[in-house]
Amino acid sequence: MRENTLIVRIKLPEATQVQKLEKKSLVSYIYIGEPTDKALYGTKARIQLNDSYATVGDIPEFVTKERQARNEADRNLMTFSLKVDKNTKMGIVTDVKQQLRMANALKINYSTRKVLKQ
Repeated sequence: MRENTLIVRIKLPEATQVQKLEKKSLVSYIYIGEPTDKALYGTKARIQLNDSYATVGDIPEFVTKERQARNEADRNLMTFSLKVDKNTKMGIVTDVKQQLRMANALKINYSTRKVLKQ
């Protein structure tokens, strides 16, 4: 039951110690990965907010819109989940985190795939 159509390729990294989010209605997703249409958009990692590509500078406006879409009581409980392809460079992820911090979106989560310990 995905709300957004993915236009970036995401293969999540694996982790052994994973926790599930409790209230998924308070989670907004930021996707970072290679575009699915490489011929048109190239192979460099891109940011997807909702159903379209965005730049790092678009993130504060995205945070504001997502907060306004929630109840006033729930706004401080919002989590921004980063779904980042495992082959993405950390530079773009760091830039996104800096913008989230400047927008006072301090609850950040990284989405992963759970694997069993061996």
